[in-house]
Amino acid sequence: MMAPRVAVVIATYRRPDLLRRCLDALARQTLAGSEYEVIVVDDGHTADTREVVLDFDARHGGAPAFRYLESQGTRGPAGARNVGWRHAQAPLIAFTDDDTVPAPAWLEEGCQAMSGPWVAVGGRLVVPLEGEPTDHARNTQGLEKAEFATANAFVRRDALRKIGGFDERYTRAWREDSDLQFTLMRECGPVGWASGAVVMHPVRPVPWGFSLKTQANVFFDALLFKKHPALYRSRIRPRPPWRYYLIVLCALASLMLALAGQGGLAVAALALALGAVAVFTIERLSGTSHTPAHIAEMLLTSMAIPFLSVYWRVKGALHFRVPFI
Repeated sequence: MMAPRVAVVIATYRRPDLLRRCLDALARQTLAGSEYEVIVVDDGHTADTREVVLDFDARHGGAPAFRYLESQGTRGPAGARNVGWRHAQAPLIAFTDDDTVPAPAWLEEGCQAMSGPWVAVGGRLVVPLEGEPTDHARNTQGLEKAEFATANAFVRRDALRKIGGFDERYTRAWREDSDLQFTLMRECGPVGWASGAVVMHPVRPVPWGFSLKTQANVFFDALLFKKHPALYRSRIRPRPPWRYYLIVLCALASLMLALAGQGGLAVAALALALGAVAVFTIERLSGTSHTPAHIAEMLLTSMAIPFLSVYWRVKGALHFRVPFI
């Protein structure tokens, strides 16, 4: 049998219901089933995930083929995707995530875009919102501005082989796609844009205070900055988070001044820190939900985020040995 034209690689971790929705969309592609395969790499090693994939493969009779693989241990999405594309037979690899819904013509449009001079292309992400969004929903909507995200990307397999695929030091779903893009640009050739290749990315419900957990992502910003400092500053973050540093330094100064018996200066430093937190909270609430629960969440998490962010930035800088502020 001839090798498929394109292989879709999905890294998943214990979300069988979301995966089932994604696979259902992939089974309805306008591209002929014989021209693509779907490879699911299970980073959670669960029977539910395996059953979902094998059920799709049985129902579609290999056109397209749905293949189930397991990563070695829990590797994170970068390592899981490497397992997937290395087992693919197709010369073109399409990446998406288990919580997405690719449009029917996604693969056809992506393959057409890759007929140009590109070694890779990023596709368009659409984040549907209803009513006033939460802070988390608005942050997710930021994906619509991404120029290259593994929720919707096409890469030539020989280019992945040349650079060794994803850097597996990115053990969270954060910055591994930008690192791949920048490495491809530097070592393989131009990375383009496929506006017709559309993937919907619904907002997932998250627990209270989820924004605190995401601050750990900043640890991997240090690695991206170390590898691609100029591109990091021009395309990711043009300047350090000075406001976070101000809040942390003023809070620490207030504590030290109070211990030194400088009550007036301690109050002034604390007032400056709280004023900066208030501005930060107001900015996060602008254009988002004003329910009492969301307001309370924004206020409380805005007090903690600067400290967590600075902690993870410093930890990343020390771990990867890079002057990252």
